[in-house]
Amino acid sequence: MLNLGTVQTLTILKRTDFGVYLYHPSGSKEERVLLPKKEVPMDAEIGDDLPVFLYKDSDDRLIATMLEPKLTIGKTALLTVKEESKIGLFLDWGLVKDLLLPFKEQTYPAKKGDQVLVSLYIDKSNRLCATMKVYPYLKKESPYKKDDYVDGLAYEDSKQFGTFIAVDHLYSALVPRQVQANPIKLGSYIHARVTAVRPDGKLTLTLQEKAYRQMDKDSEHILTLLENAGGFLPYHDKTDPEVIRRIFGLSKNAYKRAIGHLMKEKKILIEKNGIKKCSF
Repeated sequence: MLNLGTVQTLTILKRTDFGVYLYHPSGSKEERVLLPKKEVPMDAEIGDDLPVFLYKDSDDRLIATMLEPKLTIGKTALLTVKEESKIGLFLDWGLVKDLLLPFKEQTYPAKKGDQVLVSLYIDKSNRLCATMKVYPYLKKESPYKKDDYVDGLAYEDSKQFGTFIAVDHLYSALVPRQVQANPIKLGSYIHARVTAVRPDGKLTLTLQEKAYRQMDKDSEHILTLLENAGGFLPYHDKTDPEVIRRIFGLSKNAYKRAIGHLMKEKKILIEKNGIKKCSF
């Protein structure tokens, strides 16, 4: 059987002026595919086996190549945007014909020269296309454990869950919405800490340090803003979370922990209408 988008070992059936026809040894000789003459090894003979990749040429015909693609069905790869068009982006994947990334398969806008993490799928017209919706293709079991630090690419966002991260371009991870002080820009790389490894192997991440370390940083940040504002800010522990996020770049919980810590150290006073830097 000839499988689109995969590397297969096929057998040379016959030679022509424009190449050789290949077939799968376990299939019918009527189901065959052309390997163009320029790619046929000099010493190739009828009956020889060749490892080839199957895709569609510019005329939408099934074709074989001995070039090694950067991406195959079910895998993920970081590819460069080569051209922009009205139907999507064309990606360099190591073959003569560029790979189409349709607009509907993009999770954020990209432009010529950008690198995007994609997987390969067969569309309704039986053509190979790229998708940035790589969640189903990422691995669920990584070598990382709780409190390890990882690097990953933010590739998709969910209002319900948070921002999906591809750790090392391979492993499935999430930064939950509730732990994000500020939105994570899609297409950006993050350095994060593993807060949990789920039973299915997926990682839960945070951009924050461990609570006690992060609290010290947050406290210093709040004190600096207080000093810059003349010693008083009209925000307290009842202030709306979105206001806290906008003004301080902190989650409401992180803000409350920090000002509570500052009050215990007698560096601020929490008043009805805001927080005040202690003068003693």
